[in-house]
Amino acid sequence: MLLELGTEEQKKKWVKPTLRGEVVWCQGYSEPGSGSDLASLQTKATEDGDDFVINGQKIWTSTAHEADMIFCLVRTEPDKPKHEGISYLIFSMKTPGIEVRPLTTMTGHAEFNEVFFTDVRVPKTQIVGQRGQGWLVANATLKYERGMLGDPAAMETRFQALVDLMREETVDGLRAIDNPIFRDRLVRLQAELAAMKFNGLRLLTSASRGEDPGLARLIVKLQSCELTHQISALAIDVMGEFGVLYDDSPYLRSHGSWQWGYMFQLGLIIGGGTAQIQKNIISERGLGMPREPKPAK
Repeated sequence: MLLELGTEEQKKKWVKPTLRGEVVWCQGYSEPGSGSDLASLQTKATEDGDDFVINGQKIWTSTAHEADMIFCLVRTEPDKPKHEGISYLIFSMKTPGIEVRPLTTMTGHAEFNEVFFTDVRVPKTQIVGQRGQGWLVANATLKYERGMLGDPAAMETRFQALVDLMREETVDGLRAIDNPIFRDRLVRLQAELAAMKFNGLRLLTSASRGEDPGLARLIVKLQSCELTHQISALAIDVMGEFGVLYDDSPYLRSHGSWQWGYMFQLGLIIGGGTAQIQKNIISERGLGMPREPKPAK
């Protein structure tokens, strides 16, 4: 996103250390009352000399307890319509006034957090884009986030691990991969993976030509998150009674990574834009269908 919309100073300062893994970022988007309707966010940034002073709260902030920096959506123009009053700021997580409270998920770990801002001062120079353009910048960021969640190479590695598991696990003395029901499910997943890989090549071609891939990009997050979860679900079923084990059981397979993945990947179907929201995006922006009716006030 910084390469696309950041200033030259921002690019020089942050891109290289980020690529090297020297700087960890988190994303200050969702709030307790602003999840799927993100544009209704209420975290405020008021002017005070050369600074913005931020007050408010974010939630579901992945990696905030380990992050060095945050890119954060704040309301700087309270009198403008909700999509036009948002700005996009980047600042250090060590800035005074930031409190992080980890949230434990059903995986048993704390992957995301609540983040509270109390009179957090951020220089105006740390805005990305212009004031009131935060919604544009946020969507540019989400474009890359959703593409990252649909990495075909990572998916293929996970699928191969499933194949290896099915060759090792036995059901009534037969390898799981020789069970016709399990094998049929595996082949269906393999076909979905092939479709995902070819769609990835379509995206790569569009990028090389400087073209907007349109619908091809919009389906990535929905397809990949559901497929990843289905791969883990088949692994759980293949392991039979061992598939329900957790923590430190001596019979645990792959250090419990399949059980953890099954839980975590279910969360990804919700996080970063729920599957239902993704289907709305595909239908409205990709297929040109009418917008979903809004309930009467």
